[in-house]
Amino acid sequence: MRDGREPIGNDRVSGVPVPAPLERERLHMRIGFVGCGYVADLYAATLPNHPELELIGVFDRAENRRRAFSAHYGVPEYPSLAAMLEDPSLDIVVNLVNPAHHFPVSQAALLAGKHVYVEKPLATELAQARHLVELAAERGLGLASAPASVLGEPAQTAWQALRAGAVGTPLLAYAELDDGYVLGEHYHEWVSASGAPWPYMDEFRTGCTIEHAAYALDWLTTFFGPVTELTAFAASLAPNPHFAAMGETPAPDFSVACLRFGPSETAVDGLVARVTNSIVAPRRHSLQIIGDEGVLIVQSVWDYASPVVVRRGQSGYPEIYPPVRPGPSALSRVGANNMDFARGVAELSAELRGRRRSRLGVDRALHVLEVTLEIARANKGAISRPTTTFTPPKPMSWAAGEPPRPWAETASTR
Repeated sequence: MRDGREPIGNDRVSGVPVPAPLERERLHMRIGFVGCGYVADLYAATLPNHPELELIGVFDRAENRRRAFSAHYGVPEYPSLAAMLEDPSLDIVVNLVNPAHHFPVSQAALLAGKHVYVEKPLATELAQARHLVELAAERGLGLASAPASVLGEPAQTAWQALRAGAVGTPLLAYAELDDGYVLGEHYHEWVSASGAPWPYMDEFRTGCTIEHAAYALDWLTTFFGPVTELTAFAASLAPNPHFAAMGETPAPDFSVACLRFGPSETAVDGLVARVTNSIVAPRRHSLQIIGDEGVLIVQSVWDYASPVVVRRGQSGYPEIYPPVRPGPSALSRVGANNMDFARGVAELSAELRGRRRSRLGVDRALHVLEVTLEIARANKGAISRPTTTFTPPKPMSWAAGEPPRPWAETASTR
């Protein structure tokens, strides 16, 4: 390219068209939030990290919630979803409603000609997600889905360490997304900065696997490519008083899966990973990648300040791998969360402004969703081979350079 940017426009990645860019010199992308609940505060808190994003309005069907959020952040409110979608100045709809309504809201936005960034999951059914991908492609619109933690400094640092051969050839990964015994906590009292209560009924209905597995799967698929086969099991373990009173069964509060990946740049013969999700076991959001020459450890995939630790050899001394760059100044610190939620919206914005192809490719989001749903619904056990695939993304530009010494020397001797 003449300006050094990656080609976009009519390019395709795994059959998914890349949206045509907007005006290349535009400084701001005008965004609107649909949904002013708990998670919306996490996005709003990190918008200052991305001055190119301009929040021009919000909508929530609960009028009191919409007004409270609007007043807290000093942003205009739309009287209806239709009014938002009819606003010609709006570029991106940020879909932050509860998971059961992700599909209809995203579909309506795409049909109205708006680009869409949706909080995970992309949809609650794979067929719905495929429809959104096809609709966005047909209309030349951008579509991307959270989470964006793989764009964070710890993930990009870990990926650089793996490319540098810091642990040799990766063989095995353990990802644990356990969130403590939630039913034993005072979750009724959890509120966001603008006063939104934690939506515990939606969380219990959706289940911890659909809510959380993507944090680990995004990292693993970025590092090691598509999942080629999986074996999973899920169960409801803790008595849930809310659902017992209604005669309903909540989504599983525990799942475990073993995943096999195909050959990749960092694991030539493929890698096997064990992924656990629960709201029963003690809180732990760690990732360990075991290679033939050492172990890489990230204490929390939910924390943009988490160091990447490498222990070389069977009994080597733990060393902190140098971060690829300092973390952002504004983060959404809520419980164990310490992330830049708005970074995913900024990534989509960069693609739409013609800067580069997004690292949050919708083909990979579709693959992660397929794997997640297989795990979440494995009440009787499941063995499957995912039908979706994707082209692995590139590292962030600020993490793509040569690893620091002596890690670069380690890579050069392999």
